Amino acid sequence: MATIGFIGLGNMGMPMAANLVRAGERVLGFDVLPGSRWASAEHGVQVVASARRSVEDADVVITMLPGSEQVLSVWKDVLPAAKSGALFIDCSTIDVASARVAHALAAERGIGSLDAPVSGGVGGAQAATLTFMVGGSPEVFARGKPVLEFMGKRIVHCGDGGNGQAAKICNNLILGASMIAVSEAFVLGEKLGLSHQALFDVASASSGQCWSLTSYCPVPGPVPASPANNGYKAGFTAALMLKDLKLAQQAAQSVGVQTALGAHAEEIYQSFVQQGHSGMDFSAIVTLVRGH
Repeated sequence: MATIGFIGLGNMGMPMAANLVRAGERVLGFDVLPGSRWASAEHGVQVVASARRSVEDADVVITMLPGSEQVLSVWKDVLPAAKSGALFIDCSTIDVASARVAHALAAERGIGSLDAPVSGGVGGAQAATLTFMVGGSPEVFARGKPVLEFMGKRIVHCGDGGNGQAAKICNNLILGASMIAVSEAFVLGEKLGLSHQALFDVASASSGQCWSLTSYCPVPGPVPASPANNGYKAGFTAALMLKDLKLAQQAAQSVGVQTALGAHAEEIYQSFVQQGHSGMDFSAIVTLVRGH
């Protein structure tokens, strides 16, 4: 049994930590929100009084936090408290540059580190079917992979430190743009008198097939498990999609790459969030398309 410190027990972190408990690991968890601490304790997480306390006895430390600022602040705070030989894994989605700063902070302390953002949403976190996109040295990846396998079904080593974040933002650029395209197609189909099911049956078996259509269809009916059949209750919020599209644009600008579709997708999600829909599932973007 390993001792794992888990900092950030929110919608994603809590079920991830719970899966580690179910795998037989000892999990010392901390979150700034009392509700998240209470919910995690009900799943067997040993809640501690501070982020530092979660790290002191940990063989592995996992962070799942809202953004770059929080990750760097927490790592700066807790790294001095980590024991020799600990491994730090950040599963947050942050910008590539900040991820590389985090790796450098760990290296200064002689501590191995991985950036390992996830794909799969809350459902994937609950079912332990997440995909982890991992950046770090091959040796450190080999140490971290068995822990990540308790929380996910696909663990992909993407290269050196920061490359996990690079893979995540590239993936979500595709996801954000494809969800808008699928939504536009369904709205166009509606106006042309085409039923949702007919379009789904054609596109899902043809060249229009994509994850946004077959797994997360933005209209009610064709995919029973999609948020469209549950009032667009979020598995992955519009606000988080906007965050990732912004990260993609920042990265593109930093290396001089033009991503016209990604930039337009960011503008569309920005409009949706500004209209007060930040907490809805990102697939609810179909309602914005329909309204226009």
